[in-house]
Amino acid sequence: MNKKSLNILSAVVVGSLLFFTSCGSGAPKDDSSKSAAVEEAAQTTTEAVAADVDEKYAVGKKIYDEKCVVCHQADAKGLTGAFPPLANSDYLLKDPKRGIHQTLNGSHEEMIVNGVTYNAPMVPQVDTKEEALAVINYVLNNFGNDGGELTMDDITDIEIAPRDN
Repeated sequence: MNKKSLNILSAVVVGSLLFFTSCGSGAPKDDSSKSAAVEEAAQTTTEAVAADVDEKYAVGKKIYDEKCVVCHQADAKGLTGAFPPLANSDYLLKDPKRGIHQTLNGSHEEMIVNGVTYNAPMVPQVDTKEEALAVINYVLNNFGNDGGELTMDDITDIEIAPRDN
């Protein structure tokens, strides 16, 4: 189920709950049960959206957990001065395509991320543009980042550097 369909379904469920809880027999209404029903529907919707996001970015999460977590940490906050954060990273969010390039080809350049200088080299982490796209889109939509998404069309100009074997 896509996000738009999930949002429409959620609106119908919440609207139905409100309609049915507002109809009554004329007896005094207990607003606490109506509020609880609305809160429960909202919680269910939030959980469904989170599950949809988890499913959408499952490949990227797997790559992150296998390759990126060692340096950038489980919370993507990195290690100050050694490995830059990916969570709320001004460097990444300013140019996500640069993240694709670095994930594919590594990085040996000094960078300033959120005001802190980093210069530890990063070796290539993935072998294909599809893998790089999956992990960067996962990062962009997790760890408190605002979201966004690159497509294969966005990264056609990025080349994979030859690898030393």
